[in-house]
Amino acid sequence: MKYTKVFVNAIGYELGPNVVTSSELEKRVEPMLTALHVPLGQLEALTGIRERRWWDPGFELSEGAARAARKALDQAGLKPADLGVLIYAGVCREHSEPATATAIADKIGVSPSAAVYDISNACLGVLNGMLDIANRIELGQIKAGLVVSCESSREINDAMIAHMLANRNFETFRLSLATLTGGSGAVAVLLTDGSFGAGHRLLGGVYRAAPAHHKLCIWHRDHMSTDATAVLKHGVALGKETWADLMAALALTPAQVDKVICHQVGGAHKKTVLEALGLPEEKDFSTYEYLGNMGTAALPTAAAIASERDFLAPGDTVGFLGIGSGLNTIMLALKW
Repeated sequence: MKYTKVFVNAIGYELGPNVVTSSELEKRVEPMLTALHVPLGQLEALTGIRERRWWDPGFELSEGAARAARKALDQAGLKPADLGVLIYAGVCREHSEPATATAIADKIGVSPSAAVYDISNACLGVLNGMLDIANRIELGQIKAGLVVSCESSREINDAMIAHMLANRNFETFRLSLATLTGGSGAVAVLLTDGSFGAGHRLLGGVYRAAPAHHKLCIWHRDHMSTDATAVLKHGVALGKETWADLMAALALTPAQVDKVICHQVGGAHKKTVLEALGLPEEKDFSTYEYLGNMGTAALPTAAAIASERDFLAPGDTVGFLGIGSGLNTIMLALKW
């Protein structure tokens, strides 16, 4: 996919106010760790995540997404009425129906003529939403669209800790560890046709799927089960193929990609992905150390912070590298 008139004008984000350290979570499952002779400190040692954020109990997902949406619109100088589409793309949703996007649309006040709906694709939802909006803009159907997300890890972590304490065996520990890396945050990505002012041009993107591995990470009703080793192995293999597709589709070489923002999973994932793609570590920007894995909000929030800290410079060719459960991958390239 190539785009000629699609721009990312702004990325707004909102972080959960409560800082939760890895050592705090480990203390809550210490009876299990003691039974398995696992020393304290392994969660941070294995993942590189020292802390993450949580929302207050009962916080509305639509409120977090609406806050991020207002920030993105304010940055770009747009009004909600300028939007032709509002997409909610989080893993966490307020209800089975209606679409969580409808609550956000009500909070920020979009036009009645705007399309309002949810997209769900594990941690890739926001990237899927960006492509959906980009296609609408490229076809001339809309001038601007907003994809938003709000993820909350408090509830699933509370449930997971209860599950771990009730099932004190190594298999439960192995399949539960990834859940404890989760963080909470909201993000909004505003895309336009360029008629609202300067933005970062979306050059194009590619996607690949390996659905044979869809059972490697499953969010059940009351707990999650993640075979992190297998997800890393097969996800990186799929990512390597997708990276080659991106280079071919946009006639780029890895040397021409100045910076990359990966999905924020943890230290081992980052190291393995960069090595597989032949990318030096200095081209990557990470936030997982202090924000954890915020699901769909992780990659775009990391990009926003990277831009705030001048890691992403005007003129940089930037890769957004998304790998999610399913398994699915989406990789985008932007001219910053």
